[in-house]
Amino acid sequence: MRDFHFPGRSAIFADNGVCATSHPLAAGVAIDILKRGGNAMDAAIAGAVLLGVCEPQMTGIGGDCFVLYTRPGEQRIRALNGSGRAPRAAMAAELRGRGLTEVPTYGVEAVTLPGAIDAFCHLSETEGVIGLDALLAPAITYCDQGVPVAPRVAFDWGHSAEILKGAARRHYLVDGKVPATGGRFALPGQAEVLRRLARDGRNAFYKGEVMEDMLTTLNAMGGVHTAEDFAAVRCNETDPISGRYKGVDLIEHPPNGQGATAILMANILSQFDIAGMEPFGTKRAHIEAEAAKLAYDARNRIIADPDHVTRAEAMLSPELAARLAALIDPKKAIVSAAPVTEAVHKDTIYITVVDKDRMAVSLIYSIFHGFGSGIASEKFGILFQNRGAGFTLEEGHPNELAGGKRPMHTIIPGMLAENGRVTMPFGVMGGAYQPNGHIRFLSNMVDFGMDPQTAVDAPRAFADGTEMRVERGYADSVRQELADLGHNVVVPEAPIGGAQAIRIHDSGVLEGASDPRKDGCALGY
Repeated sequence: MRDFHFPGRSAIFADNGVCATSHPLAAGVAIDILKRGGNAMDAAIAGAVLLGVCEPQMTGIGGDCFVLYTRPGEQRIRALNGSGRAPRAAMAAELRGRGLTEVPTYGVEAVTLPGAIDAFCHLSETEGVIGLDALLAPAITYCDQGVPVAPRVAFDWGHSAEILKGAARRHYLVDGKVPATGGRFALPGQAEVLRRLARDGRNAFYKGEVMEDMLTTLNAMGGVHTAEDFAAVRCNETDPISGRYKGVDLIEHPPNGQGATAILMANILSQFDIAGMEPFGTKRAHIEAEAAKLAYDARNRIIADPDHVTRAEAMLSPELAARLAALIDPKKAIVSAAPVTEAVHKDTIYITVVDKDRMAVSLIYSIFHGFGSGIASEKFGILFQNRGAGFTLEEGHPNELAGGKRPMHTIIPGMLAENGRVTMPFGVMGGAYQPNGHIRFLSNMVDFGMDPQTAVDAPRAFADGTEMRVERGYADSVRQELADLGHNVVVPEAPIGGAQAIRIHDSGVLEGASDPRKDGCALGY
């Protein structure tokens, strides 16, 4: 329990349903959907779509999603891949022939097909109970009327707005400027798209005028996207992967997401007495950083489109983890893992909902970088993701850019289970940080006995490329000691990631936790 003498955030406890996400309006809409008879999937979709106007720098209908979920009365965890593919005419050789060594981060070449809307339509039909039109109604209202800009959103907006170009500046700036905290932002063009989706389903997005607006914009910038590419977008059901950390099962989405990286990190850290270290001391931060370097290097070599991954099972191998753990020197930082061209960044949203029947949904939804590619469709203002920047141009690499292929994704939903019972849907935002964030959150609870809210609040550190990013929550002495070990220590301007979680207690009570690094909250009833 936190010390109530100090500022902090209490967890919320409820019986009938809980939502935790990064914006309070979305959490409120999700609870409203539950009260109206919707289930956890209905609520998660409704909240996620709304986040596209509440946090437009993070997500939107031009992006992708991944979902883990259970059905009422079941403990089986299901997975859905809602990530889009490169246009069929895309070729790494063509970019290499232009002298490029990586996919341009904010170029039209990085725009992959948007997969989230197809996934939401599919999940509404197969798992929801109240219909897509009811789920989209709140977002339609807010897109039309606008939402007040929250403080963290305004902060992120100001740091990312410079990449907006063309029509995106008209749709995502207010009178040509970044909106201030408390200013109002609306997306009337997307309200119309959502109205058409509510009436006609997925074809209103992937065919007809909305698709033509997207296609015309992309082709005018040199994109090789076609109408057939849009029409062919399909999500797919898949099976989750899992590992075990000190008696707790960590369930992750399989490739092309990076969930296996979290499992590999968990297996590496299992070789050390983490519980015997100071939770926010130098030794734990160092060992965790070294484990991250090694696990992420494996990720960069292996994870790709599931149709092109041949060694994914190696990421889950305890033997590999033991070999990697043996490379860690407790007294010296190793050289950063070999740099690769795959781009990583920090922007995404996460929402989790558990309902009265204990259906649990863990949903993550993103346009990749802040404001994605910076390109938006002319009429409707659909902001395109730049997930294609997650491909490499290295010839023969499993994650090499190719037509019809999915890139390696940073976004990963998570779940925990104990003794065969699902106990917690959770997620950690933060691009590359996410696998590290998953195991840090889990270790905080398992090794140090923290409740979910305390585990979320706790300070973070992350070996990100050539830098060791250490939040201000750590003592200056720890930063100095990490530097003495050879880490290039920096204090990041923005906090590292954000997290949301819902614990399902044995008693049936739900406990929601929400990261104060974001504007959001957990709500229940």
